[in-house]
Amino acid sequence: VDRDDMLARARLAGVTSIVTISTRVHRFDAIRAIAESDPDIWCTVGTHPLNAAEEPDVALETYCALAEHEKCVGIGEAGLDFHYDRAERSVADRVFRTQIAAARITHLPLVIHARDADDAMIATLEDEMGKGAFKAVLHCFSSTKRLAEVGVGLGLYVSFSGILTFKSALAVREAAESVPLDRLLVETDAPYLAPQSHRSKRNEPAFVAETNEVLAGVKGVSPEDMAAQTTDNFFTLFSKAKRPEERAAR
Repeated sequence: VDRDDMLARARLAGVTSIVTISTRVHRFDAIRAIAESDPDIWCTVGTHPLNAAEEPDVALETYCALAEHEKCVGIGEAGLDFHYDRAERSVADRVFRTQIAAARITHLPLVIHARDADDAMIATLEDEMGKGAFKAVLHCFSSTKRLAEVGVGLGLYVSFSGILTFKSALAVREAAESVPLDRLLVETDAPYLAPQSHRSKRNEPAFVAETNEVLAGVKGVSPEDMAAQTTDNFFTLFSKAKRPEERAAR
């Protein structure tokens, strides 16, 4: 409803690129329309693990075909969620692995959701990486340091949301401390998980500046350097997305 105002606040906070995440393929048209509405917005296509039972049999070819759109820069959100277990685990596994295959074929990064499923996630990632490399990010990280370290070892990025700023999130900050600077991202997971100073409010892209500041403190660098680093990391991982200056030069 207030998208224009929200984008204005984001730009004032220094946010120059936004990815709106797909959770259901059958709703991709709406996600794509949001991306098409503004040059600074991109999108993904995928089936969230909590929606795997709704879309248990999306064909690999479907993910790949939809990902060809110029504003689609990633596959997912995909993964495993054993906290809610809304889909049979065999179904969730199949849906996840299909999207891994799509990431491998399209060379687009996979946005990975992992909740209370670290052991299964590690086993799946190691198994699938053995079949052929793919790019990915462990999104909205709230898991163990071990998963972060295994992910980095497999070539993945790790992205931190407002959870990082919560007073109780000591384990998440410990995980962040272990991730190399060139593998870090920050995000909102909007409209959820607003950072500490905005707790209980609707999250929005401008608030990512607070998460960036806390991450900078964890890593012992300035907020400005962390912002530059995470921006570079974003465009390295989501290589189909274009920097504002690249778009202006075209």
